[in-house]
Amino acid sequence: MAALSTIDSNSEMNKLTSEIFSILENNFLFGYDNPLEQKKSATGKVRILSIDGGGATDGVLAAKAILHLESSLRRKSGSTNAHIADFFDVAAGSGIGGVLAALLFTRGKDGGPLFTADEAVKFVTENGRKLCRSSKQGVLRRILRSTGNVFDQTFGDLTLKDTLKAVLIPCYDLTTGAPFVFSRADAMEMDGCDFKLSDVCAATTAVRGPTKTFSVDRRTKIAAVGGEVAMNNPTAAAITHVLYNKQEFPFCNGVDDLLVVSLGNGEPLSVDQAVSMAFGQSRTTRYVRIQANKGLLGVEKSRNDVNMSVLAEEMLKQQNVESVLFQGKKCNSTNLEKLEHFAGEIVKEKERRKTDMLPVVLLSQTTTSSSARTSSATTLSTISSS
Repeated sequence: MAALSTIDSNSEMNKLTSEIFSILENNFLFGYDNPLEQKKSATGKVRILSIDGGGATDGVLAAKAILHLESSLRRKSGSTNAHIADFFDVAAGSGIGGVLAALLFTRGKDGGPLFTADEAVKFVTENGRKLCRSSKQGVLRRILRSTGNVFDQTFGDLTLKDTLKAVLIPCYDLTTGAPFVFSRADAMEMDGCDFKLSDVCAATTAVRGPTKTFSVDRRTKIAAVGGEVAMNNPTAAAITHVLYNKQEFPFCNGVDDLLVVSLGNGEPLSVDQAVSMAFGQSRTTRYVRIQANKGLLGVEKSRNDVNMSVLAEEMLKQQNVESVLFQGKKCNSTNLEKLEHFAGEIVKEKERRKTDMLPVVLLSQTTTSSSARTSSATTLSTISSS
């Protein structure tokens, strides 16, 4: 607890995030020579789903938004049994958002996702408070043990290599004093970077640190505290991962080659503002932020019997808040209407790929022990040289 108290609660503005924002701002304002500046690719768009950290209510709201998005994608594509993982290339999640990413993008026994969107809603509804709540020191050990059991029972021995798509889940490593991102790409490419998913979820949701976490081969050890400390909103890190990872996303050259859905939790919009500005005029067709306002989330703090489903429906009916450069916040359509619109864009990309001769994504399928890294760095402080 003492260790966590020394970490700034606004640590999203750490070195890596500052570097990301610098790149994004340079691209939008000045067009500096970096991966974001390059011309739009003709091969399609990489689809990113990013889920913020937060408390139990935040997890349920995000899961409900994903359920609505999956329903829209199924309806618009005509594929009634499709899953959210079928429509996205990258999933990034912090805290409870990382748990959702793992549930929805891990390969199950039948080859499809381990959880459907509906099952993910039930999981966070039943377990969210236990996974996310702060605790008194006297009951800390019992809660952590219970949390570990939930993740162990859910994921068993599955590791980052068992995810269906590129997955990014951050935590904060007290050993190095820097954010650490659990990454499928790094797990595939490098020794010491594959972790059990049960350990990944325990690390990103750690409410009182640190949680000792070892890689599968025991080469890497981290002292992890929650992903919200490292980066509550992982959208910028996900974008940077894609733009620098030329092995898996060879034709993605800039924000015009992306479709990004970011699910928020009512926290300050500093990350959203930076990302939105980077997309410029493309923000209405390439980037969407779905976020409940603080007033709605305040209901959960004052009531123990709040109906999460009702709260989620209210969030989706709220006006969508869009960050506009030099114009502050703009409210136009509702969150649900925004999700519907983006579902259409994502389905168009999926349909376009059926006739595309060049694959947009080339996920690594084999492991190597090479020290050469073509994807994002696991320790975020090294990302600028990756």
